[in-house]
Amino acid sequence: MKKLIIAIDGPSGAGKSTAGKLLANELGYLYIDTGAMYRAIGLKAVREGIELKESDALRGLCARTDVRLAQGEGGLRVYLDNEDVSEAIRTPDMGMAASAVSAQPCVRERLLQLQRNLGEGGGVVLEGRDIGTVVFPEAEAKFYLDANVEERARRRWLEFREKGIEAGLQKTIEEVKKRDYDDSHRDIAPLKKAADAVVVDSSGLNIDEVVAMMKEKVLEVAGI
Repeated sequence: MKKLIIAIDGPSGAGKSTAGKLLANELGYLYIDTGAMYRAIGLKAVREGIELKESDALRGLCARTDVRLAQGEGGLRVYLDNEDVSEAIRTPDMGMAASAVSAQPCVRERLLQLQRNLGEGGGVVLEGRDIGTVVFPEAEAKFYLDANVEERARRRWLEFREKGIEAGLQKTIEEVKKRDYDDSHRDIAPLKKAADAVVVDSSGLNIDEVVAMMKEKVLEVAGI
């Protein structure tokens, strides 16, 4: 089977990460979580007290920062300047920081090339918010994974609880709504559905059903 580039876009809490990992495993592909890369930049900026907006300081941070993804025990690991920050970036605050820095040109320029280098050979599943529109508009299979805001917030809230992170459900709903607005209204590479993307509403589906739908489409595109 030809090694395809598979793009999964969609808002926060739609299930992109889980579906992307499982789909990649099913196909024997590399899974790339581009959102984790933005979270890593946001984490470093917060640690260094740098404002999350375009500035000489943020540009300098990007120039001297290395973000690397690697498969390891328990799945994808995220390395920030050789430090494993896989857990540190998965907090509500880092989600908001990722949204803020992803709107900045210097951050997008730095990470865009890294993402294209990772996926250019095919055999990859990339998930994020602008994969099918900006990073790989030529991707052979594109999906826009969505769910209603209450369901997405509930999933995120349960995820926080499992990790021992204190977060109220109503506050999580409001944070998801704000993240949606920020991501879809930024000037550079806003969250939107690619014209040729297949929309998958996961509101009433379990993860196996979502992955099965995606895999069927990928196999169709591959001519199998």
